[in-house]
Amino acid sequence: MTKPLPIRLGINIDHVATLRNARGGHHPDPLRAAEVAIEAGADNITAHLREDRRHIRDDDIERLITNLTVPLNLEMAATPEMLAIALKTKPHAACLVPEKRTERTTEGGLDVYGQANLLAPYVAKLGDAGIQVSLFIAPELREIEAAARIGAPAIEIHVGPWCDALAEGRAREADAEWRRIVAGASAAHELGLEVHAGHGLDYSTAATISGLPQIVELNIGNYLIGEAIFVGLGESVRRMRASMDGARAMLRQSDTAAAVSGGA
Repeated sequence: MTKPLPIRLGINIDHVATLRNARGGHHPDPLRAAEVAIEAGADNITAHLREDRRHIRDDDIERLITNLTVPLNLEMAATPEMLAIALKTKPHAACLVPEKRTERTTEGGLDVYGQANLLAPYVAKLGDAGIQVSLFIAPELREIEAAARIGAPAIEIHVGPWCDALAEGRAREADAEWRRIVAGASAAHELGLEVHAGHGLDYSTAATISGLPQIVELNIGNYLIGEAIFVGLGESVRRMRASMDGARAMLRQSDTAAAVSGGA
């Protein structure tokens, strides 16, 4: 059995920038949101610099790089423009994601299997610059194997379909999606990949997925920014941190109990 490691919480601050940009000006400031999230228990900060700059802007990335006390995870499309920005700013990590101007949010995972020749040079160049690369993919074996083949050290499993099915009461579909996530996390771990997860998580689903020992990082944004309207950003992050840590502690206790029982 995989020994559960501590689980990291990454907070995506994109939609703080969305709110700022809706009116213009400088408020609310994504950097301030990042600082509040860190104080409340975030292990890293995620920001997606889109081609159309609909939320995070270039100066946000520069200020985050300069001022953050925790790692920055730059979500980016695999384009020459974004590669140049990443190599210039040198974030701790970069997560390659698919991107379309017409989408409201990221709609699916990368087609690593079909676009391996396109993606491999980006993985290599980012890695050579000391930037930890992850690929945002569906929990499908061929995508996971392709990620390993092109040298990505980590993947982020797109768990949106599972979260959506649960929220909409589609129990049978949710169960099928959950089985895919469990199998995908296990396969990725066996291939030596670090396994992250994100997209659509709330307190409950984050606690559930924290019970998978192979997953070492969750990246969460929209739900917590929405919750912040009612309870404040710091409190929403603290509740998420407690939900994840509680589930991880239960996993460790069950492993300990199994070990004691097995050695009896």
